[in-house]
Amino acid sequence: MPFEESVCVSIVTFNSGAYITPCLEAVLAQTDVRLDVVVVDNASADRTRDCLQPFAGRIRIIYNSRNAGFAAGQNQAIATTNADWFLALNPDVLLQPGFISRLVQAAGRHKRVGSVCGKLLAIGPGFRPLNERLLDSTGIVINGALRHADRGWHEPDQGQYDAREYVFGASGAAALYRRSMIEDIACRGDFFDPAFFCYREDADVAWRAQLQGWRCLYVPEAEAFHVRRVTPDVRRQLPPDINMHSVKNRFLMRIKNVTAGVYRRHWVEITARDIAVIGCCLVWEVRSLPAFWLLAKELRSALAKRREVMRNRRADDEYLGAWFARPHEMAKTAPAVALRRLT
Repeated sequence: MPFEESVCVSIVTFNSGAYITPCLEAVLAQTDVRLDVVVVDNASADRTRDCLQPFAGRIRIIYNSRNAGFAAGQNQAIATTNADWFLALNPDVLLQPGFISRLVQAAGRHKRVGSVCGKLLAIGPGFRPLNERLLDSTGIVINGALRHADRGWHEPDQGQYDAREYVFGASGAAALYRRSMIEDIACRGDFFDPAFFCYREDADVAWRAQLQGWRCLYVPEAEAFHVRRVTPDVRRQLPPDINMHSVKNRFLMRIKNVTAGVYRRHWVEITARDIAVIGCCLVWEVRSLPAFWLLAKELRSALAKRREVMRNRRADDEYLGAWFARPHEMAKTAPAVALRRLT
């Protein structure tokens, strides 16, 4: 029997013709849930729009006349639905049977679980299977230098992440969000911050959610495959705009979300990382320097968003600080801590 809750699956495409057909077929094959599927196409110039046409009777499609970015595209989809849950999905993700229903079922009646993520496994370009079962993400972690990462990335899957745990946040490749959390943490009317354009917007959402007392549950029995193309080891091969937005968004995310207590505890690590990032831009990655101009243009807006985020803050620095000081350890201890401190 389908669950009472409804789920809107939103996919933002931009030149995603190589992936969108199998991605949508896997979504539409999900069972035991009431699905509403929305694709927002950001002015693709490849065959994406042709690939979408055969699905026109089964999904809703929004065609943008320009590339508005991932964050703005997802916000467009959110505005069109009243579903109980919202699954932000990348077109290069291949859901396995039961992925969505397992996430919804695991969240159950735990009303402070605002986001849920499954076990993402690595797969090659074109959804080509790998010789080894490698992890892609088992949730987001963040350290004292304010650097976030996908937990378990590129580790062999040997059952080390086979327990349900609370994590800092969900990877935006396949993140399920509760409608009530979306409405609660939306900042100036936006769930994803459109100023990010692309990259790190999932970590920004995760940080805001933690500040406002929401939890993220990792559910390992829900599996999907992800073709991850943006990784630190291939940074020099990435389009310059991606790297530029990555730099900009690192600072935007901190301006909006870091608390005084967390900064006092980790200022040495934060400063060291800042020097490394700025130095890299000055010496090796000069095409990322426009990030600081864009950051300056966004500063006034970012500070206004910060005031709104901090006004709605519910979690204290003792709880928040533990996520930065002991990111991997907290995934195992967070359930007990959260129940005690976030009531």
